[in-house]
Amino acid sequence: MAVTLVNPSGLPVVDVYRQVSVATGSKLIHVAGQVSWDADGKMIGEGDLAAQVEQCYLNVGTALAGVGVSFADVVKLTVHVVDWTPERMPELLEGIARASAKLGTTPLAPASLFGAVALDVSEHLVFPDWRALHPRTSASRARSAGNTSPS
Repeated sequence: MAVTLVNPSGLPVVDVYRQVSVATGSKLIHVAGQVSWDADGKMIGEGDLAAQVEQCYLNVGTALAGVGVSFADVVKLTVHVVDWTPERMPELLEGIARASAKLGTTPLAPASLFGAVALDVSEHLVFPDWRALHPRTSASRARSAGNTSPS
């Protein structure tokens, strides 16, 4: 497996990500933080966090596919959200759910979430930053979501 996702015993199980990723492979891929622009550079979802999260995740899916990997190969996600408060979690999760439905997968890599004062332009509300591992072979694309330790 290129990426094994694990929830080690003794840590809480969180529905939207796993606590640890163990990566083996030949190439580490860094995806530029994606914002809610479409392929033509048009702003998607101005003022709508869920719509912006959805577009960002769709953009990441495009970026990953462009280098031959998928969300199954992601080892770490860091999300920056403008004016973050815990009350905004439902909006964030709605955007992830909508993107997951369109992509046919749910990203579960270890994740960190940070509040931000501002991003590159005032219209952007969210900025996810991704790292993935290119597997040695296409057969190594499996991932584990269980509560077991990596071998």
